[in-house]
Amino acid sequence: MTERSVRVRVPATSANLGPGFDALGLACTLYNEMTLTLTREPGLLIAARGEGAAYIPGDERNIVWKSIRYLLDKAGRAEEFRGAQIRMSNRIPLSRGLGSSATAIVAGLTAANALIGSPFDRHALLQFATDIEGHPDNVAPAIYGGFTVNTVTDGTVECFSFLPRIFLRFVVMVPDFYLSTKSAREVLPAEVPMKDAVFNISHAAMLVAALSRGSEKHLCNAFADALHQNYRAPLIPGMFDVFAAAKKAGACGAALSGAGPCLIAFVPEKRNCTEDVAHAMREAFRSHEIEARPLQLRLDTKGARVLHRRNANVKS
Repeated sequence: MTERSVRVRVPATSANLGPGFDALGLACTLYNEMTLTLTREPGLLIAARGEGAAYIPGDERNIVWKSIRYLLDKAGRAEEFRGAQIRMSNRIPLSRGLGSSATAIVAGLTAANALIGSPFDRHALLQFATDIEGHPDNVAPAIYGGFTVNTVTDGTVECFSFLPRIFLRFVVMVPDFYLSTKSAREVLPAEVPMKDAVFNISHAAMLVAALSRGSEKHLCNAFADALHQNYRAPLIPGMFDVFAAAKKAGACGAALSGAGPCLIAFVPEKRNCTEDVAHAMREAFRSHEIEARPLQLRLDTKGARVLHRRNANVKS
């Protein structure tokens, strides 16, 4: 029988951006692609290649499939489509703080939504993705692109996506070790001092204001954080030395990307020093006996996209 197929592309993301813990995020020009074919007969075929392919479940535990099922349930179409073929091409490193799980969730939701006629808009997809992921900081930029400010009020998610008035490049250092989000969450305290909360509110507000107005001067101290990076630093040897090296080489600032262990530096494009920043960060890591590879990225402005649809012959 003939079934429809869709191919989607979803960007990598970086959450927190220093002070914006669980609230700020950005999308960058590194992508996973996925082709989905929904079948009316039961049966699941999952094939993955690229980053982390050996660690991706090929059965019902797969987060892409769980997200597809979630959307089909919401649309009342779960009984109509009981199987799928899922083919993934992954470029985003796994368990490194670049939103690989969020990318998988958003890919599943976006593809399934497209195949059943797009009954849900992006805001609905954001709510579904947040319900699955638990927080919107990675799924929001994966859906909308750009920089995002995200809030959750009584379970309802809101997202403001914007493009900064400073052209930035990102230098992302990918260390040669994994760090699970669960482990990175476990080191955080249940409560924080009032002064630390105020510190982060002011710096997160300054970060958004500086990006929105294009004020490089105000951006340079805005990436400081008191809520999570100090507690996570022991998990990433040399983290603050790498931050300092990035700034000395020309970056406006640097931060832990999501829960880590990737570190991201923010470099104004006009400074033309991304190579210098990458070299300085790599050498700072090496001084702590950590090897890391650099990724030089830009801001993704589109978010998740349907690349094309086609008909596929599927054995029933």
